Amino acid sequence: MGGEPGRVAVVGNGPVGQTTALLLARWGVPVLVLEAAPHRDPVGSKAICQQRDVLDVWETIGVGARLAAEGVTWTTARTFFRDAELFSYTIADPGRAFFPPFVNISQARTEELLDERIAAEPRIEVRWGHRVTALEQDAGGVRLVCATDRGEAEFAARYAVLCAGARAESLRARLGVTFDGQSFDDRFLICDIRADLPGWASERRFYFDPVWNPGRQVLIHPCPDSRFRIDWQVPADYDLAAEEESGALDRRIRDIIGDSAYEIIWKSVYRFQSRVASRLRVGRVLLAGDAAHLMSPFGARGLNSGVADAENAAWKLAFACHGWAGEDLLESYHHERHAAARENLEITTATMDFLVPQDERQWERRRSVLERAVTDPSARGEVDSGRLAEPFWYVDSPLTTPDPGRPFAGRPPRGAAPAAGPGVLVPDVPFATGRFRELARDGLLLLATPGTDPAAARDALAGFAGPARLLELGADGELCTALGARDGELWIIRPDAHVAAVLTRPARDQVAAALARVLAIPTPKEETRDHTVGRAG
Repeated sequence: MGGEPGRVAVVGNGPVGQTTALLLARWGVPVLVLEAAPHRDPVGSKAICQQRDVLDVWETIGVGARLAAEGVTWTTARTFFRDAELFSYTIADPGRAFFPPFVNISQARTEELLDERIAAEPRIEVRWGHRVTALEQDAGGVRLVCATDRGEAEFAARYAVLCAGARAESLRARLGVTFDGQSFDDRFLICDIRADLPGWASERRFYFDPVWNPGRQVLIHPCPDSRFRIDWQVPADYDLAAEEESGALDRRIRDIIGDSAYEIIWKSVYRFQSRVASRLRVGRVLLAGDAAHLMSPFGARGLNSGVADAENAAWKLAFACHGWAGEDLLESYHHERHAAARENLEITTATMDFLVPQDERQWERRRSVLERAVTDPSARGEVDSGRLAEPFWYVDSPLTTPDPGRPFAGRPPRGAAPAAGPGVLVPDVPFATGRFRELARDGLLLLATPGTDPAAARDALAGFAGPARLLELGADGELCTALGARDGELWIIRPDAHVAAVLTRPARDQVAAALARVLAIPTPKEETRDHTVGRAG
């Protein structure tokens, strides 16, 4: 069969597929994007809440700053029970982040800006109206069969990334991948409205059991151009058409905004699912975004986790295509992103159990927690309106070298920033002529603090054909402070800005072993002719 050398096929042209394609092109990999829809559909807000680390990823492909400038910035999350505000918190800033914690902007605008970047990228070819009906693979590559309005079409690629969202069911089945989980009976009504509500323009509001939606929840997000997205939890038998006809929808909105004039821009009713694919890598095919996992949106972990999938997949596929890493690097995609999906699923399922209790015991716990939280601050930590999206720590990844001096202490409290260490995304600080995270995403990055022998690192890097650099840091620099770096340490940063290793006064062999680990390159004892690393060609 054999695919075109280096070409990667991306199935699905939503924001996860777009991001995957642009990141691959950034690494010099040609990309074919296959999309079932005949054209872009810009209707509705859909995924609106973009986390700062995702904006950082998008900035590497030229849209992060534009999205941040156009979107609504918010740093405060407020939670209410009936008429009382239970608590609010401001999200911490690790280092000196370039982006705000969250920006609200419609998925349609995000897709539009990504489309502009794709149109300007000669390495990316997009085929609209191409529904992939079959995937076949062998040791040489992947063959994709598409249904089009002109008949069947076939394409070949070296690898494929499945980003087809809800349309991925038949392709997952062809790959032998199950999609286990559950659906929730309660439905949720979304209305995007335009209204003048200046007091709500910079914060997220979550209401438990308000008098205007008793026994259920309401979530309100500000969006650009005086728009607001309102999510109501509604009964399983909710009828939107009947509510519109009776005037009850207008009353529902006015219960929140009062007499202010408003316009409905978009409305929809949906039901949540919580599912994760059994495998995120099957041979030469990787699964990303909603094709790999579905979860409730409370906490904004859907698109944000999908973009993290895209970055993880892109650098590993690029390194494999160029011959800069071992083939096992692709298996680490499943290990890392499947673990991330399971964590997100666990967090969002706990949220849904609190929002939509499944039995009387859960209902009683919810009532007790909310009533106590009105007067007891210690109970407020038990209130679950959705733990907001945050990066996953690759602490247990096969690519990560543990550091006994920085043991993993688990997730920090809600809103707090984690300490830097192996597996953790690095903080951002101004650095030289740019930002540290920009530098960290240009390839492998080694940082030597005072007391470290840089010659050991240089010698270990000598055999690596891909992009890499070594920087010697001063003892009192802002970056050392942000990292918590100590004298005599060598930090190895992955191409997705996560820490791969922190080594203390390492010899050359220790550096080489950590580099081999992060690139999934067999050690000399394990190396065979089939696994040697060659230069890009």
